[in-house]
Amino acid sequence: MKDVYVAAGSNVEPEKYLERALRELAAAYGPLTLSPAYRNQAVGFSGDDFINFVVGFRTEDDVAEVRQQLQKIEAACDRPPDAPKWAPRTMDLDILLFGDLVSDEPGLKIPRPDLLKRPYMLKPIADIAPDVRHPVLGKTMRELWESFDGAAHSMVEVFLDGGSSTSRHSDPRRPPESGQ
Repeated sequence: MKDVYVAAGSNVEPEKYLERALRELAAAYGPLTLSPAYRNQAVGFSGDDFINFVVGFRTEDDVAEVRQQLQKIEAACDRPPDAPKWAPRTMDLDILLFGDLVSDEPGLKIPRPDLLKRPYMLKPIADIAPDVRHPVLGKTMRELWESFDGAAHSMVEVFLDGGSSTSRHSDPRRPPESGQ
């Protein structure tokens, strides 16, 4: 069994599509570990804010099977397969970590390089997997988050509640609480 961590994000009806993605992920992979959700500005283009979180699960599937399943879930969330990279989207599912796998294949970079650059990926994974080690750097997600300069990218923690969200400001540099 591999521990897998997937970033989920949406800026088109995000509450609706994130809830749908969670149902599909749970149906495919059973029990999920879910981080808090964070609202943040779109990166790379002008658009509505995204809501992002990280989901963890265990699977015996190989990485290609998981990637294929994630693409099916994106399609179930009305994301066209040829959606441009820097544009609004109903659903974006990215594998951040897949056990201790290191892959540099085109279209399958694991660990995901953005993990170390994007607070909306690093903070949520540190929230749910603080002691998991980055397979290349050897540092824990907690250590990586504590050394990250999150002040340059504002995030607001939001609470998803059946299609609506409420928010409270979250200090992006606040260290994760162990075991949450």
